[in-house]
Amino acid sequence: QVQLAESGGGLVQTGGSLRLSCAASERSFSSYFMAWFRQAPGNEREFVAAINWGGGSTYYADSIKGRFFISRDNAKNTVYLRMNSLKPEDTAVYYCAARAAWTYSSYSYEYGYWGQGTQVTVSS
Repeated sequence: QVQLAESGGGLVQTGGSLRLSCAASERSFSSYFMAWFRQAPGNEREFVAAINWGGGSTYYADSIKGRFFISRDNAKNTVYLRMNSLKPEDTAVYYCAARAAWTYSSYSYEYGYWGQGTQVTVSS
């Protein structure tokens, strides 16, 4: 089973940037479809971005398209989320997730492995 550990969250002002990292324990990391989700207090967990095994295909939620960028380094077993032009509404706990499949999904229930989450707070 793959274990995931996020890092890079923190407090940032509106308009600032952060880069989240998610390190995976699994040697077969390159075979997993990876994604980022987020959950704000009182809200359901929502899809943010996903990336296929090779990194050649990426998918984004409309709310963050053009501001957030997902990437992966299979040699380092790590997936990243670069977040630019942050807004207060981006405040949430951000989760890394892995899916043992070759196809894209934005549904959280289709991801079987999750990290513990990292808090991102954007001040106005």
